Amino acid sequence: MKDEVFNEELIKQFEFDEKVVRVFDDMVTRSVPYYLQNQELIFKILSQILPKNAKVLDLGCSTANTLLALSKRDDLELFGLDNSEQMLNRARIKASDLGVKINLINKNIEDILSLNDSFDAIICSYTLHFIRPLLREDLLQKIYKLLNKNGIFILCEKVLYENKILQKNMIDIDEKYKEVQGYSIYEIAKKGAALKNVLIPFTYDENIKILSNANFKQIDCFFRWANFCSFIAFKL
Repeated sequence: MKDEVFNEELIKQFEFDEKVVRVFDDMVTRSVPYYLQNQELIFKILSQILPKNAKVLDLGCSTANTLLALSKRDDLELFGLDNSEQMLNRARIKASDLGVKINLINKNIEDILSLNDSFDAIICSYTLHFIRPLLREDLLQKIYKLLNKNGIFILCEKVLYENKILQKNMIDIDEKYKEVQGYSIYEIAKKGAALKNVLIPFTYDENIKILSNANFKQIDCFFRWANFCSFIAFKL
């Protein structure tokens, strides 16, 4: 279903409600530059590194796009966590249609330690920037605890630039990208207003710092386009 959420007047801040769930797959592929290519890259990286029968957890899995991409390696045990039951219902339908087994969990991301499990890889794809900034480092520490030794953490985020002029240029580039994807200037402006104080990006260096503070090692960037960046970090 085509994303036309921001064609109408909004009376509230952005949230992942039923209206967004219905169009989410179209929204994310048209709003996040090279989203599908990044998902494929995540699959290729993890497919080469992870041991046989590895357990993978996707935090904020939404409709399970990342997990379905990973299911091409059929020995992986896949888990998805999201606080939206509506998102998970859509994920269940997609997984069932494709014959893919995914363990889907309806839980707040801050409560992940109650899973009482451990994982070889954890993914947080365009989710952390929706968490209140003061809570992010604590969440990363919880993620670190859930990882097995030599575990992998993948973090995909929208990022800010230190240089204010460059930051404005990157926003302009991002907005032009969305226009090419079929969004009107009105829709782009409305979405930006709805996400204000909801999606709060850090700079590249701030993301590196909180990952390092959570004891992650060998932190690096494996994909970047304008103000979107994907990080990989390890628990050694």
